[in-house]
Amino acid sequence: MARVIFMGTPDFAVSSLAALVEANYEVVAVVTQPDAPAGRGQQMRPSPVKQFAQQRGLAVLQPASLKPAEVVAQLRALLPDLIVVAAFGQILRQDVLDLPRHGCVNVHASLLPRWRGASPVSAAIAAGDARTGVTIMLMEAGLDAGPILAQREIPIAPDDTTGTLTERLAHLGAALLVETLPRWLAGEITPRRQDESLVTFAPRLKKEDGWIDWSQSAIALERHVRAMTPWPGAYTTWQGRQLKILRAALADVQPAGEQWAGTVIASGGRAYVRCGDGLLRLVALQLEGRRATDDEAFLRGHPTFAGSVLGEQKSGEDRI
Repeated sequence: MARVIFMGTPDFAVSSLAALVEANYEVVAVVTQPDAPAGRGQQMRPSPVKQFAQQRGLAVLQPASLKPAEVVAQLRALLPDLIVVAAFGQILRQDVLDLPRHGCVNVHASLLPRWRGASPVSAAIAAGDARTGVTIMLMEAGLDAGPILAQREIPIAPDDTTGTLTERLAHLGAALLVETLPRWLAGEITPRRQDESLVTFAPRLKKEDGWIDWSQSAIALERHVRAMTPWPGAYTTWQGRQLKILRAALADVQPAGEQWAGTVIASGGRAYVRCGDGLLRLVALQLEGRRATDDEAFLRGHPTFAGSVLGEQKSGEDRI
């Protein structure tokens, strides 16, 4: 069986690593990002891939960078036939790409060339794409620019968030990976070049990307809330405090009169917000320092919420 170096970091990558192990590939090393502080206590926490690798007794490497010659030499000494990458978090330079005789194969959570980059799932949801999928590609210099070995698509559900869709794509990608590798290693696949005229990009999300611009349409903002869930989260401000919008829905009522974008409208015990076009219902929300709740309970607990304007002031770390 082929000697494989696996490179990956988040939960999405665990499915592919697990599939390689179950298919009896010889995983000679798992390369993942260094432990990072997480949670309220900012305790150092290993990546999901590292946790899985340690549970399975696999060798783990955590270089801060793949650039140093000694790191490349360490990888070369493992004599890999193949390097498999899934959401690793570092760009592979040519000296690493050239190490395995069967190349470096990437599991990417989009139908390339659409949504190259670090946040393809959230980008697909935010854009209102009806379908997405996974691509198994042969890596080369350039961001997700290598030729395609295999693809598989699935529909995006109306209630999909980045979290739910990423989980489905992780399993889909893992299954497609182990279906594709035997044919690739046997020389039965001719890689297909990507159509550069169809390229779109999905850059890495930042905290400030979650900010809600109420001048946008209700349709765009409903997608925005789902695209930003679970991270960085969709948020606005109310009375100078951060207000997270955990779940939203297009309104089943029509706006009456003229209000500023961001104005809260209460109707039938529900909370709606006037958008640039249409109304958005705030199904679940969480005020800074408080527990999450539904809109009916929030309106009861905050009588001044109705009629107020959201997003008039950004507070603290949320300033952009």
